[in-house]
Amino acid sequence: MKSVCIYCGSSPGNRPEYAEAARAMGRLLAERGLALVYGGGKVGLMGTVADAVLAHGGTAIGIIPEALMQKEVGHRGLSELHVVRNMHERKQMMADRADAFVAMPGGVGTFEELFETFTWLQLGYHAKPVGLLNAAGFYDGMRGFLQHAVDEGFLKQVHNDLLHVDTTPEGILDKLARAPRVTVDKWQEKREQT
Repeated sequence: MKSVCIYCGSSPGNRPEYAEAARAMGRLLAERGLALVYGGGKVGLMGTVADAVLAHGGTAIGIIPEALMQKEVGHRGLSELHVVRNMHERKQMMADRADAFVAMPGGVGTFEELFETFTWLQLGYHAKPVGLLNAAGFYDGMRGFLQHAVDEGFLKQVHNDLLHVDTTPEGILDKLARAPRVTVDKWQEKREQT
């Protein structure tokens, strides 16, 4: 694992634990020699994690769509800043540049990025580990909802278990580093039944 894509909020959130987790994640990425791949913003938790990576001598790679760059939210002090045409290009480049993915607290954009990457893993489009940094219990409700989807027969437990969860940056990075690179074939069982 040489790079980690971080999905997180363009807002800081209401609890100081979120920014603390972002600063700790940035410091830890730099200390472990892991490049940060992220959405390229200078605001919210996005800016906090990038600034912490840079402050500790690490590499921060931002990927931002033109429309957001024009709104002055792009971080101009990064190791690399790629300005792309749209969100689809942004997400694809982030996925291509990362060896693992972590969702920190954020809003619907963070959720969408997490679930797209998680879906790609479930469908076998990649074999990179995906995790949640559950800072201050932020993702407890989502974890409960995913278990509800398992209980109701819409998600298999084996697929739900592919989403690694920890409450600390150290814990989630350790879990992702140890996670086997598995290729999942969601449809294998259905083919075997026919």
